[in-house]
Amino acid sequence: MIGKSEKTVCQNRKARHDYHVLETYEAGMVLKGTEVKSLRVGRANLRDSYARIQDGELWLENMYISPYEQGNRFNHNPKRVRKLLMHKSEIMRLWGKTREKGLALVPLRVYFRDGKAKVELALAKGKKIYDKREEIARREAKREIARAARGKA
Repeated sequence: MIGKSEKTVCQNRKARHDYHVLETYEAGMVLKGTEVKSLRVGRANLRDSYARIQDGELWLENMYISPYEQGNRFNHNPKRVRKLLMHKSEIMRLWGKTREKGLALVPLRVYFRDGKAKVELALAKGKKIYDKREEIARREAKREIARAARGKA
C-alpha cells in the first residue's frame, strides 16, 4: 500500500458493541467545502448515524459535522443527509442484503485517504442484550487472566 495515506477523523465505537459486523465496505462522501474543513479539524460524530438506500442511491443520515468556525454564512447544516459514492453493482448487492431480516448499514469510521473523505460502512446484524452481556463477561475474564499472568511473572 505505497502511497496510501490514511487519517481517521472519527469512529463509531458503539457500533461494534451494538452490532455483529458481517462485512465492511468503503464509500466516498459528497461534501460541501465547510464540511471538508470541519472534518479535517476532526469535528464530526457518527453516533446514531446509519446509511440507507433510496432510489438506487446510498445516503448517510444523522451524521453530525460541526459548523466550521470561520465559515460565516456559507456554513452547512450539521445534520444534513449526505450522499455516499459506491459502484451501482455494490449498492444493488447491499440493497438485496439489507432486505434480509435484521441487517443494517452502519458507518464505523470516517477517514481521509489520499485527500478524499471516505466512510467505512458495515453490513451488520443487531446484537441481543444477552450477546452484549456475554461479550462483556468474556472481556472481563480475559482481563483477569492477563492480570493473573502479570502477577506471577
